[in-house]
Amino acid sequence: MNFTDRISRKNSEALFAKAKTLFPGGVNSPVRAFKSVTGAPLFIKKGQGSRIWDEDDNEFIDFCGSWGPLILGHNNDEVREAIIAAASNGTSFGTPTKYGVEIGELIVNNHRYLEKIRFVSSGTEAVMSAIRLARGYTGKNKIIKFEGCYHGHVDSLMVKAGSGLVTFGISSSAGVPDAFAQETIVIPLNDLQACIQLLDQHADEIAAVIIEPVPANNGLLIQDYNFLAWLRKICDEHNVLLIFDEVISGFRIGFEGASGFYSIQPDIITFGKVIGGGMPVGAYGGKAEIMSMIAPEGPVYQAGTLSANPVTLAAGIATIKQLLKEGFYEKLEAKTNRLVEEMEAFFKQRSYDMSMPHIASIFWLSFSADRTFTADQIDPAGMEKFKIIHHELLQRGIYFGPSGYEVGFISDAHTDQDIDSLIEALKAAVDLAHEAI
Repeated sequence: MNFTDRISRKNSEALFAKAKTLFPGGVNSPVRAFKSVTGAPLFIKKGQGSRIWDEDDNEFIDFCGSWGPLILGHNNDEVREAIIAAASNGTSFGTPTKYGVEIGELIVNNHRYLEKIRFVSSGTEAVMSAIRLARGYTGKNKIIKFEGCYHGHVDSLMVKAGSGLVTFGISSSAGVPDAFAQETIVIPLNDLQACIQLLDQHADEIAAVIIEPVPANNGLLIQDYNFLAWLRKICDEHNVLLIFDEVISGFRIGFEGASGFYSIQPDIITFGKVIGGGMPVGAYGGKAEIMSMIAPEGPVYQAGTLSANPVTLAAGIATIKQLLKEGFYEKLEAKTNRLVEEMEAFFKQRSYDMSMPHIASIFWLSFSADRTFTADQIDPAGMEKFKIIHHELLQRGIYFGPSGYEVGFISDAHTDQDIDSLIEALKAAVDLAHEAI
């Protein structure tokens, strides 16, 4: 299909050409390169509320939201003012500040599954630290992860399954030694029997099971409560820790994230994204007994000059206070439900083999009417349709993340009119994709 831009990308194209001489692939994170969609990546210069503007002054309603953290929308007044106030006193001290105490109290006092928390600078760093903590606490080395769950670019978790049902990991990135990957055992998502079998045979080697309780990095693969509840049960039976990676779901599907949604107590929870209100942040927390193993209280070392950075935490405090307002999450869910109901009725009316899985304020465009539990159920052929849809949405002033495997997000800043605009544009784009393929 010929893709013709009805919007100008002249300035973005020029910036991308220059960027390619400076950065690998012209970007500082791979998906930004627009390899899975059409044209040069858009260089964004401004965001306000539900809108973003690129360097060619094209305006878009944004349903990517910096990949999830902007639950309040772009340039939220209270977050911006908190950042300015904190930065006016300095940007980094490498010392404790009052901001850490304040946000720590806000989070721990309102999250029943957290007794202590430690701040870091990214979700990847949070996961890396949680894995080290699990190993230090249990005295065991191996980790179980699930195929299709993403946990950042931690060496030992950049792995994929081998040829058997239950396999030691094989590196999925150059630069990861086989010895690192083999400390991780990969099993199919949603396969409880494989996990039971593995723990029965190797529990004395396994420190932890890690899972995205709401897998949202490779499609939106919503799991059943029973699967997650049984994971908790069998981990307890075998003295293995359960880690919930809530870098996306934490504070997004409710203040207590997936842990609260499912009423399941993990041993360690990792966070990122939403806490910083758009600033770089990560955190991990859990039971006080486990967290007491972290230096300087215990023998598990973890440190960071910019951990609990005052400007970042000031933004986080301003964000968290708004999330705690009565009815905040219910409003987000109502907007999402309206979008999903309208689109699924449209898919059914047109007899399109499509659906829109969703949970709270997260949604995904799936090219199957059947529920998708695992990544291998995603038909890659659907990505050709997504390429057309993404292009057509841009022409109509709608911005989605540039990959059909990525999810979308509704923010507090999205209005009913924004949802209507998305519905209208998405229906037209989906029609065009089905006409073309």
